Amino acid sequence: MQISTPKIPRKFIPLILVFAVLVLLMPRTAKFNYDYKKGAAWPYETLISQFDFPILKTDEQIQAEREQAGSIVVPYYRYSEEISSSVVKNAQSVDLGAYNSLRPAVVTRLGDIYAKGVISDGKVKLGQGSAQVSQDLIYIQKDKRAVQYPVSEVYRISDARDQLVAGLAKTYPSVNLDSLFRRSGLYDVLIPNLQYDRSMTELTHADSDDYVSPTLGYVKADEKIVSKGEIVTAEVAQILDSYKAEYNKVFGYDGPRILLYLGNLLIGLALVVILYFCLYFSNPKILDDRRRYLYIVSVFLLSSVVTFLMERLAPGFLYMIPYPVFALYLLAFFRKKVVLPVYMVSLLPLLIFCGNGMELFVMYLTAGAVTIETFGRMGKGWLQFLNAAIIFGVEVAVFLGFRLIDVGSNSVWWVNVLQIFVGALFTVAFYPLIYVFERVFNLVSVTRLLELADTNNPLLQELSAKAPGTFQHCLQVMNMVDAVGRATDANVPLLRAAALYHDLGKMQNPLCFIENETSSPGAAKYHDGKTPAESAADIIRHVEDGLAIATEHGLPEEIKVFIRTHHGTSFTAYFLNKYLNSGGDPSDVSAFAYHGPKPTSKEEVILMICDSIEAASRTLKEFTPEAFDRFVEEIVAGKEKAGQLEDADITLREMNLMKSMLKTHLQQIYHGRVVYPKRKG
Repeated sequence: MQISTPKIPRKFIPLILVFAVLVLLMPRTAKFNYDYKKGAAWPYETLISQFDFPILKTDEQIQAEREQAGSIVVPYYRYSEEISSSVVKNAQSVDLGAYNSLRPAVVTRLGDIYAKGVISDGKVKLGQGSAQVSQDLIYIQKDKRAVQYPVSEVYRISDARDQLVAGLAKTYPSVNLDSLFRRSGLYDVLIPNLQYDRSMTELTHADSDDYVSPTLGYVKADEKIVSKGEIVTAEVAQILDSYKAEYNKVFGYDGPRILLYLGNLLIGLALVVILYFCLYFSNPKILDDRRRYLYIVSVFLLSSVVTFLMERLAPGFLYMIPYPVFALYLLAFFRKKVVLPVYMVSLLPLLIFCGNGMELFVMYLTAGAVTIETFGRMGKGWLQFLNAAIIFGVEVAVFLGFRLIDVGSNSVWWVNVLQIFVGALFTVAFYPLIYVFERVFNLVSVTRLLELADTNNPLLQELSAKAPGTFQHCLQVMNMVDAVGRATDANVPLLRAAALYHDLGKMQNPLCFIENETSSPGAAKYHDGKTPAESAADIIRHVEDGLAIATEHGLPEEIKVFIRTHHGTSFTAYFLNKYLNSGGDPSDVSAFAYHGPKPTSKEEVILMICDSIEAASRTLKEFTPEAFDRFVEEIVAGKEKAGQLEDADITLREMNLMKSMLKTHLQQIYHGRVVYPKRKG
């Protein structure tokens, strides 16, 4: 007995591939799973540091220190060993008279003073600018090494004199040392051994302005960071932010690697399951349409790959990624009820894996939802930039909302706002990729449908020239389907384009159709002398002719579907009745039936009904609301009785809305007019 292996349904294969890519790109490090906010209590257990880490300064602190560094100049001095030796040598030759015995002590004391350094009493001179000289710090270059010292550790000339007297006063209390040193000229030999260097001062100041230490201290391993229930102050939040940054950067995952991989597998599986059910509940037919299904999966994968790569390589630039453009990529080919849930799922990796994922998720979700609504009105020309401005405004509003409740990073806000602005412009810049996707996946975008519905299109101009009556019929049907489509929430751009091309085949033999016949006296009629079967065959042929013309001119498959289904499998009633009335066999009527198929979508049903009503309305003799009501009900009932709607995905509510809108539309077209009185005389 041979055991067969169950086959995986084809619709699951793309999801399996997406799952594999997601798992490969997911982070290989553990996630810092603590959420906190300044001013709130720490809800978790007491947090103990597992490793040494630096406390990082906030961007605001670094900016403030940089500004302060730019406003204070630290003077730069060079230590001169030669001057120190010269001063000591000159002091040894000073004649102290009766107190020459003090000379060794004086020399020793001067050696100690000059070892620390002596500067002049005057103020240092700077170049042009508003910077102030530091009163607390100086740089001293000694032995080719410059070190920053407090001013209090060196002496000015006046301080050196005072220190010389003070240092010897205790040993020689009976001697007036200050008078002795002045009289002997000892003070005159004291000169600075720290020489001010103006050029190095300015150069060092420029360097210090650019560099500010990014840390302000360290936390040792096993030190307590925050206790359970403790209020998270600004200082505690800064330490937590630093701990989180170090944790995500180098700490990694210290548990069994198999558990990390298992976690990634489960999260990846959850994402593809959510994506599948989004499609299943919003429009399950997409799962059976290979092109559309692969496109949605590809957009989801593209968004996820961008998220993982940016989170790994440049997380600081996530505010610049134009995520709303992914919503537009979906909106170009799908209905809004499909677009929003799929777009929301595509943002989930951002929420799960990025450091400030909640903020980014809400910001981009809000912007995407607004874009889905506004792009239909602002998707052309310069209006796209207006739409980008709306995206920017929405994202900044959400961003500021999170700033006000103090959630997210401590970055300088204007930098993020600038990134958001660039990202909004990228939405416009990247949208034209939709035309590449259209070709790759062989889909029809809303933009393409709008172009096809332009009556200046050469093919429509040809239809107008060869079959003007048919062209006018198509225009009237287009107006009908537009009104019905808006009332029933159908795909209006698709309906408008389909209405204009559904009878395209009639221009191959225009006089076969009554709307193109001339009304001149004596003009021959096309069907004169033909049997009912021959006439029916000529009428039915316009479907195949239309498909051939559509293929020749590269019309998309979405339009060809309407050419095939707008008559379904119905009969050419006029010639069928003529055949039966002349004694034809009722069991052999296949020659009078269209080849179908029957309509399956709501849009196909709308076009079929509107096509029939527009054509039949030309035979109306009574133009009252009651007459229109009976007329529409009879047409729709006839289609239902003939089984033309049995495969259609349309609800009873939508059918009622369609009939109501058609009745109103007919009343507006065939309304009564005022009879103008003739002028007397």
